Amino acid sequence: MLYPRSPYHGEFTPENLVFNANLQEFAQKVSYICNLETNGKISSNQAYQQIRVLWKELKNSIKNLNLEE
Repeated sequence: MLYPRSPYHGEFTPENLVFNANLQEFAQKVSYICNLETNGKISSNQAYQQIRVLWKELKNSIKNLNLEE
């Protein structure tokens, strides 16, 4: 229940499946960061910086999985 996962509905390849898992993890972490910022536990700048790092990691996963178009 803490980490809900949606089933994968796209074209099945191992790379797409891994990217889908990475994308869901990214979304979950962004949600946590936004909740922390909304509740005043971290500043807006801290939230932005953390999300920026997560975004760079997600972009790197695209490169590493050779999913770039």
